[in-house]
Amino acid sequence: MPADSLTTPPGTTSSGTTPALDTAPDPRRWLALAVIAVAQLMIVLDVSVVNIALPDAGNDLGISAANIQWVVTAYTLAFGGLLLLGGRIADFIGRKRAFLIGLAGFAGASALGGIAPNQELLFAARGLQGAFAALLAPAALSLLAVTFTDAKERARAFGVFGAISGGGAAIGLILGGVLTEYASWRWTLGINVPIAAVTMAFAVVLVTESRATGDRRYDVPGVLLSALGLVSLVYGFSKAAEEGVGWSDPVTLGLLAAAAVLLVSFVLYERRASHPLLPLRVVLDRNRGGSYLVFLLVGAGIFAIFLFLTFYFQQTLGYSPLESGFAFLPFSGGIIIGAGIVSQLLPRVGPRPLIVAGLGLAVLGMLWLTQIESTSAYVTEVLPAEIAISFGLAAVFVPASSTALVGVAEHDAGIASAVLNTSQQVGGSLGLALLSTFYASAVTGHLADNPGEAPGEAFVQGYHVAFLWGAVFLAVALVIAAVSISAKKDDLPAEPAMAG
Repeated sequence: MPADSLTTPPGTTSSGTTPALDTAPDPRRWLALAVIAVAQLMIVLDVSVVNIALPDAGNDLGISAANIQWVVTAYTLAFGGLLLLGGRIADFIGRKRAFLIGLAGFAGASALGGIAPNQELLFAARGLQGAFAALLAPAALSLLAVTFTDAKERARAFGVFGAISGGGAAIGLILGGVLTEYASWRWTLGINVPIAAVTMAFAVVLVTESRATGDRRYDVPGVLLSALGLVSLVYGFSKAAEEGVGWSDPVTLGLLAAAAVLLVSFVLYERRASHPLLPLRVVLDRNRGGSYLVFLLVGAGIFAIFLFLTFYFQQTLGYSPLESGFAFLPFSGGIIIGAGIVSQLLPRVGPRPLIVAGLGLAVLGMLWLTQIESTSAYVTEVLPAEIAISFGLAAVFVPASSTALVGVAEHDAGIASAVLNTSQQVGGSLGLALLSTFYASAVTGHLADNPGEAPGEAFVQGYHVAFLWGAVFLAVALVIAAVSISAKKDDLPAEPAMAG
């Protein structure tokens, strides 16, 4: 998730001065890490923990198959559309304050969704959750960056944070299965309330305030153009994926055209704005721009794993929600273990070899999944692919998060981190729409070509197409990384801008 991490050289303060030699580290820093990590885990869990509960929520509230996606899309629209603003707000008003406001708002929105009597209130609550997550997420990692001043300790702290960011989604599938199966789908939202309350209580005591120095004026036109543009883009792709709508529908075309106009206008405005929301120097740098594109494509590709493997486990193999969650546990473990290994290798070999190798491994794992059948054995035909993809993505998350801050000024660190996470969120939303469209087309085509065949075989063909396109997204990311990322190990900032 996003980070407003500082990029001052090791051993200096954000103002560029050398601190006193007797400056002792915060004795409560490891407790603060636990508090911040819990908040990060809550954000990362929130998409996947709700995914498992979608069928139950839809049945309870009478949500149609066409509209059920809005439980997820409302969250990602608000989250992705407002992350740039959230990064700036956290920088300007103070990261601890933003952290506490984000936690309180996220908990309140979760409670509202948990008691929602109809689909309209549930969708609104999910959008509100996304808005507060866009404030909470940038504040969380930036607080971590300023809490740990020793380089070795910081690396360990970010390793923990990276493992949570990468593996949390799979853990959410297990938690969602437990809550849905033994309590109610409503608890997949309600569980956030006590967690957030306890986290806030500890954060007040353990977390220290920090904020960006220098100019702190907001770019209101930039906020409106970027937010509306991103929302129109994701909404347009989501409409295209809806049954009976498609890419040629006037609504879809209108939304995509509006997105193009708004985002082009945003870029043109930012070129001449005196206090831009997104200084173009942040994204035009070769290493940073390459990192953003890599995360956009990885975000799109990773949905092929979570969405369609969930379908495969439950619809094809007959797993319960809880069993499906546990089937993802090796993926989560691979991310956590892989992040620890990569954190040790990064200072020795630099980012590019790790990113390229990781994407290559992830592509192979995704292609492996195109071989699964309705009678495949989990241990021999799904598990190896999960492990390959998880270790591959761990080798991408950690170094690409670091290259996203190569050479960035301290005042721009928050927005540089927010762009990274916006790329991943928008990529995930676009990937959800595109892969759902490809999947549906493959299923429909297979049924038309094979009349009388069991629908289960058509579903498997749809999974194959989705996994193949997921591999294509990751392969394009590999090419971009190989061409654009040239940073050496000595170029990396002291702390990365983790995405999750």
